[in-house]
Amino acid sequence: MKIEFRLASLAAALMLLAGPAWSSDRDELEAMLHRFLSTSDKLAAHESFWADDLVYTSSAGLRFGKADILASFASGDEATSAEPPEMLYSGEEVDIRVYNDTAIVAFKLVGTPTDKAASPDVLYYFNTGTFLKRGGVWQAVAWQATIIPPP
Repeated sequence: MKIEFRLASLAAALMLLAGPAWSSDRDELEAMLHRFLSTSDKLAAHESFWADDLVYTSSAGLRFGKADILASFASGDEATSAEPPEMLYSGEEVDIRVYNDTAIVAFKLVGTPTDKAASPDVLYYFNTGTFLKRGGVWQAVAWQATIIPPP
């Protein structure tokens, strides 16, 4: 009996040391976030990242959905544009918490202008996204962006 208890305790300790079972979801979400940020000037990035029932609250206090985001690409053909995007985005201080088929992704968004002469300031935002895994695919269903004022 004591040997079985010790073996069970050892197995439990090894599972804890190996890390949570959902670490692959965390890795997938983080890779997805960075891929999205690096291609956010492309329509295809938004089509796959956002869920159809998205609720997005912008740092300007506006609320809209996926259809509105996709419609913003209708004004220009980004696929044939030779011009670089106005801003390059990256994420820092990424904190991902997975709860079964739901995940919270919080991070600092960094917006770096590509034309420093026209807009020299780097912009910083706190972003928090809620993701659902549906049919094996993670998508953002809610998003909140808050600008971080300059010091």
